[in-house]
Amino acid sequence: MPTKHLKFTGSTGETLAASIDLPDGQPRAWALFGHCFTCNRMVPGASRTCKALAKKGIAAFRFDFTGLGQSTGDFGETTFQTNIDDLKAAYEFMEAEFEDPSLLIGHSLGGAAALNAGHDMPKIKAVTTIGAPFDPAHSIVRIAGDISTVDEHGTQVLQIEGRGIPISREFLEVLADYNPEVYLSQLRKPLLILHSPTDQTVGIDSAQKIFQVSRYPKSLMSLDRADHLLTRAKSAARAADLIYAWADSYLPEAE
Repeated sequence: MPTKHLKFTGSTGETLAASIDLPDGQPRAWALFGHCFTCNRMVPGASRTCKALAKKGIAAFRFDFTGLGQSTGDFGETTFQTNIDDLKAAYEFMEAEFEDPSLLIGHSLGGAAALNAGHDMPKIKAVTTIGAPFDPAHSIVRIAGDISTVDEHGTQVLQIEGRGIPISREFLEVLADYNPEVYLSQLRKPLLILHSPTDQTVGIDSAQKIFQVSRYPKSLMSLDRADHLLTRAKSAARAADLIYAWADSYLPEAE
């Protein structure tokens, strides 16, 4: 399966790096993937899942959010709203340059962004989250600690997977403005919630709460033995298997 690398303009005018994993033949459908918090499109959770979907006939578009990976911009100046708007910019780019995406997938905080953005994407037929937090602000602050410790420059360096990531006070405060019960009620699309019961970063209770609050049709499935970032062998392939099987009835018929 070939992978095409390209660039497009994000929500703030920065240049965002993207990759499309293509099936060998004509794609049955197109998917848009939003990666995890402070990650990039090359991490296993994004790249392996998208490549596995391509093997099943789904063209999968993944990209680096503003200020991350190979995209331009300063991540320290972005907010959760930037992530949401970058997803919308990617959706519009796919509409204009390729095909209308039918499937929206988000991993971790990218999943929360997908839950927010999905209702503004009319061509999306179904939404999937992987390890998404129910309350993004609570999950990030649990990692960051008390936001009152943000230094005099308005930033705090989080240690995530061994990396020091600068997070602005604005990022944390804007995140706190999002009420999951509001945006989940606005998402009137079929929803698949994938979560590992042993996720040590975002607990399985988040998946249960998303399921409770969101509208039908919805499904909650377990990613057994997977870690939060889907780095373990076959975790991403398992996620792709579940996504494809579940989304089958919502996607165009295979030719």
